[in-house]
This record gives sequence, C-alpha cells and structure tokens, in this order.
Amino acid sequence: MAAFRFEAAGATGRVESGLLEADSARAARSILRERGLAPLVVEAVAVAVDQATTSRWAGRLSQADLALVTRQLAGLLSARLPLEQALNAVIEQAENQRVRDRFAAVRSEVVAGHGIASALGRFPRDFPEVYRALVAAGEQSGDLAVVMTRLADWVESRSALASRVTMAFLYPGIVTAVALLVIVGLLTYVVPQVVGVFAQTRQKLPLLTVMLIATSDFLRAWWWLLAVALGAAAVAGRAMLAQPAVRMIWDARLLELPIVGRLVRGLDTARFASTIAILAAGGVPLLRALEAGAQTLGNRALRVNVDDAISRVREGASLSRSLAVQGRFPPMLVHLIASGEATGELPAMLERAAALQAQEVERRTMTLTGLLEPLLILAMGGIVLVIVLAVLMPIIEINQLVR
Repeated sequence: MAAFRFEAAGATGRVESGLLEADSARAARSILRERGLAPLVVEAVAVAVDQATTSRWAGRLSQADLALVTRQLAGLLSARLPLEQALNAVIEQAENQRVRDRFAAVRSEVVAGHGIASALGRFPRDFPEVYRALVAAGEQSGDLAVVMTRLADWVESRSALASRVTMAFLYPGIVTAVALLVIVGLLTYVVPQVVGVFAQTRQKLPLLTVMLIATSDFLRAWWWLLAVALGAAAVAGRAMLAQPAVRMIWDARLLELPIVGRLVRGLDTARFASTIAILAAGGVPLLRALEAGAQTLGNRALRVNVDDAISRVREGASLSRSLAVQGRFPPMLVHLIASGEATGELPAMLERAAALQAQEVERRTMTLTGLLEPLLILAMGGIVLVIVLAVLMPIIEINQLVR
C-alpha cells in the first residue's frame, strides 16, 4: 500500500488533513467517505514530496530531526521490528509534518519493494551521501540495526560539535550587535541634541568634536547609502565566492590564517575523520568512503586535497601518504591514519583522530571567544569614551572662558 496525503471536509464543514494508506487514490477516497468525510484533495505522498523538494524555497530535515528519527529507527530495529513497522511507528510518533511526509514517502518505496537506501536516495537534501552509503552497507550486511545506531551517534556528535562552536560565538556576536546599536544611537540621536547647543555659541570647536559632528551628520543624512553599499558589497562578495577559482583562492588563504585557519581546518578534518571512521567501520569500501567524506568538507582547498588523495589511493598509495602530499591536513591526523593502516585498525584510529580534532576545535574556540569578549568590551568602551570626550571638550572650554 502507498501513503496518501488528504484534505477532507466533515459533516460540520470543518476541513481535516492527514495521512492514510491505501492501494490507490480511488481506494483512499473510498476510505475517507466511509469515515463520513468528503475528500477534497488526495495525492500520493511521494508526488507531493517530489514537488516540494524541487521548489527553490523547500525546507529540509534539520540535524536534530534527523538524529532523533535515526535513534528511534535504531531502537525499533534493535527490538527486531520489521522495517515497515519501524517506519510506520516513526511516522506516527513524529510531531513535525516534514518528517512525517519524508518517511511516509520512504515507507511507500519500501513497501513497493525498493531498498531503504534507494528510497532515501530520492531525498538527497535530507539524507546526505554518507547517511545513504552507510544504510546501504547495513542492508547488504544484514546489520541495519547496528548501522542505524552508529548513524545516530554520528549525526548527534556532528550536530553537537557545530552547536558548541555556534554557542561559543553567540555571546560575542550579541555584544557586537548591542555595541553597534548603542554607538549608532549615540551618533544619530544623543550627539545632535547636545551639539546643537554649541552651534548657538559660535565658538571654535575642537577637532575631535568637529569630526564627531561630521560623522553624526553623515549617518543621519546618508544612512541609506551606507546600507545600500554594505548590501551591495555582501552581494558582490557572495557572487565572487560562487566562482570556483575565486572560492579556491579564498579557502586556501583562509587555511593560512593563524587562528581562524586552524579553527576551520579543525572543524572540517573532525567531520571528515568521523565520516570515514563510521563508513569504514560499517564495511563501506575505502574509496567510496573517501568520496562521501569529501562531500562533508566545506573548504574547497581541503576537498581538492582529498580528491587528489582518492586518485593516489586508487593507484595503490596509502591513505596517510596521499593526504600528506599537499600538507593541508593536520600532522596528528596523518600519523594516526598511518598507525591505523599499519595495525589494521583504521576505523578506530580515525575515530580517535576525530575526537582529538573535536577537542582541539573546542579548546581553540574557547580561547578565541575568551579573547574576543574583553577586546569587544574595550573597543566599545573606547568608542564611547571618544564620543564623551568630543562632547565634554567644548563644555570645558566654555567654563574656562566664563571664569
């Protein structure tokens, strides 16, 4: 049976919507009429989801939803429930409409005789290549429950690392935004009110006060031009970074920065190592695991490095030497991979490397944010001090003249 999404009117005129299973759309309408409902819209979930995924503004499953559903599937499959029943339980348990739609479509494909990896492949935006590759390996080996447990751990750890880094930079970001709002408020509202008094005295104002008045006048008169310029610069920068050659140069230069470069490298290599580890442990061939792992790299320079390594591994070279050729991956990661290749414990060494890289990223993030917070406070205090001095200096001069 296939899943159908419906909208139907009840006896009171109230419109109800939901999902039901039937052999065909005609059978679904018959079921609705038996329930005392007048069908308005009945369409297969697979068709509806295909239309949604082709939309430019279509949503996608969040990492939190994907981790939760994967954990639920792992628990249900570990309890030896058939895959069809496990998917049905997930659909009934899901609170998010998007989750219900996606897995209803997946279940329809599974009931029709397709493998779950093939069904997930219809929604590449929701289920990344790594996810689908490991599910396919679990199907082939017959250990789908174990594979889903590993997948849940992988999705949760990946989401947790990104969340910790984001939360670490959240406070400095809020401080920066508040500081800019305070400074703009002072320059556009407070300063003109105070400086208007000086204009009546016709005294010669200090240079700092003149510069402050000029800045305030510019912001009040031409704020829209500044906003347009910033918006145009952002659009132009994004368009330039969309070009592969420019993006490659940008990403390569980014890796060379002393603090930010190490942070970017650590984030990408932690994701890459954990991806290769889970795929290798799940029985996925190394070359396919490397191709999937390369898709998790946000930095184009590192991705080119991995593509070059894939070519070398295909020709018979070791993974550690292939990754070390361009010198962009951390030496610790390369040494642990070499140790894993020598001992035959590559997945375990990759997991250890991913854990070490994640710890280093967290440590560097804490160090960077610890430095940013006092620097931002000092910078805001310095700018406010300059504004206060520019306002007070003419007042002090007037007091001296009166005496």
